[in-house]
Amino acid sequence: MNHAAPAAPAPRAALLPRLSFLRLSLLAAIVLCCASWVYILNVDSNQSHSFFSAETWRRGVSFLKDLAGAGSTATPAFAQASAWRETGRLAYQTLAMAVLGIGIAALVALATFIFGARTLMTGELAPYGASAWRALYIAARAFFTLTRSVPELVWAMIAVFIFSPGILPGAIALGIHNAGILGKLSSEVVEGLDPRPMRALRSSGAGRFQVLLYGVLPEALPRFTTYLLYRWEVIIRTTIVVGFVAAGGLGQEFRLAMSHFHYTTLSLILIWYLILVAAVDIAAVLLRRLAR
Repeated sequence: MNHAAPAAPAPRAALLPRLSFLRLSLLAAIVLCCASWVYILNVDSNQSHSFFSAETWRRGVSFLKDLAGAGSTATPAFAQASAWRETGRLAYQTLAMAVLGIGIAALVALATFIFGARTLMTGELAPYGASAWRALYIAARAFFTLTRSVPELVWAMIAVFIFSPGILPGAIALGIHNAGILGKLSSEVVEGLDPRPMRALRSSGAGRFQVLLYGVLPEALPRFTTYLLYRWEVIIRTTIVVGFVAAGGLGQEFRLAMSHFHYTTLSLILIWYLILVAAVDIAAVLLRRLAR
């Protein structure tokens, strides 16, 4: 009776799972997360009140009660019509700051993102004798890196020294920072475009401006609009940060309320921020539908 030969044992390397990039990334994320918690708990144990102590939770509950105005004989700010009117005026300034900031960012990014596209400045679609265009490409990329690497708060502190306190320094700070982000994202969109339509335009005798007008902008502008609206949603959340350095709006009032321990005023400002964020999100959705 014939018996089949036993199968050869699988190589040891085949029994081990393949260490792909995703698995390696997951493993690194788990190790870093565990190491972070070990560090946090080690530092937390040296504090006067650790995170998991009853004292910490008692303080947290007490702060929430202060925000709600519990235990105070004064009328909470969110129950006063005059406080709503005053903070409503500041909310309008905050919205104006966000609109002006995203407008500045859009204008700067529209004027510069083409120069940050490698395919148009230094690649196969670059014009003959592209040394000057290569310099423009390096300058545009350096501008994007500088403007987006410096936080909005730092730009706002610089702008306040130049301009008088108000919404203008905040809008300029938001515009400069987001111009770098929009410019980089839009340049990468151009680099990812299919070059065949642009090659066809060049081979048919179209000039550089015509290639940009008919081959690049129609494909890049829809993505640019999407990024623009997304950054507007982010900006409305960042206005509270730039307001901390006397840049106006609800952010400045938030800092003053915290300094004077006006907790119910903090609650009212947070309510206004929720209203602004929801309104901007809804407006961005409607604008995206109109842009399609």
